[in-house]
Amino acid sequence: MAGTYTFTIIKPGAVANEHIGPILNVINTHGFHISAMKLIRLRTAQARKFYEVHMGKSFYDALIEFMTSGPIVVIILEKENAVEDYRKLIGNTDPTKAEEGTIRKLFAQSVQKNAVHGSDSDENARIESDFFFSKSERFSIFDERDF
Repeated sequence: MAGTYTFTIIKPGAVANEHIGPILNVINTHGFHISAMKLIRLRTAQARKFYEVHMGKSFYDALIEFMTSGPIVVIILEKENAVEDYRKLIGNTDPTKAEEGTIRKLFAQSVQKNAVHGSDSDENARIESDFFFSKSERFSIFDERDF
């Protein structure tokens, strides 16, 4: 059964370009409910821990540098089939290949500065949400079974 929540980050480039509101509008108009959200700035150690799955890859150091370059918005979103629906909504990592109307097509600067992160599985949605939010910071529209 597909889960009812996913995790997203509005990345530093999109925050710096004042795209928080427009991105949230796209998210809301596609039926997602915001159950937790905060504006933060990642420290290098936090970014390295969050992205450790990419350690050793050619883009890792640039990713850490970018993700610590300015504020980000971390968000837990709720909707039936949340992960799959949100992955469709954000579009391809490469904005030149993303479908019209997707968040990355609308707001990304490049593959490296692709506006948003979105969980790729229900398991990662849980892990990523737990990385940034305590249980008391979450306000579910569903029952608490998924949190």
